[in-house]
Amino acid sequence: MEIAIIAHDLKKELMTQFCIAYCGILSKHNLCGTSITAKYIAEATGLEIERLMAGVQGGKQQIASRISCNEIDVLLYFRDTRPETKHDDVEMELLRLCDVYNVPVATNIATAEVIITALDRGDLDWREIMNPRSAYNRKNKKTPAFQSFED
Repeated sequence: MEIAIIAHDLKKELMTQFCIAYCGILSKHNLCGTSITAKYIAEATGLEIERLMAGVQGGKQQIASRISCNEIDVLLYFRDTRPETKHDDVEMELLRLCDVYNVPVATNIATAEVIITALDRGDLDWREIMNPRSAYNRKNKKTPAFQSFED
C-alpha cells in the first residue's frame, strides 16, 4: 500500500514515535512524506521513505495530487490542534480529497493506530481494487482484476 505522512511541527516528534512503534508494519509498504517529517522518520527508524517538498513549500499539494490520481491508499496527517490555529485551504482540500477518493485518513494517534493495525490484519485490502496501479499492488498481483491492459 502507498502511505503518505504529514506532521505539523508540533506533532513531528509524536509522528516519529508512532513510526518507531509501528516500524514493522510500515516497512511492508511504500511511504512518502513531507520533507522534514520524512527525514525525522527515516533517521529514527531506518524506514525507506520518499521525501517530498516541505509542507509549506508544496508538499501537501504533492500529496493532494497523488490522492486525486488515486496513488495514495492511507494518509497519516497529525495536524496542529491548538485552538487559535487557522487551517489553510490546502489542508481542507487534502481532507476533502480523502473523502472523495475513499482514502482512510488519521489526524490523531488513536485513529492512526486503528488504521495501521487494520492494515496489518488485511482489513484495507479493498484499497487494491481502488488503486491497482500502485507499485505495491502491481508487485503483489493476486487476481486477474489487477492486470493492466499492457500485460
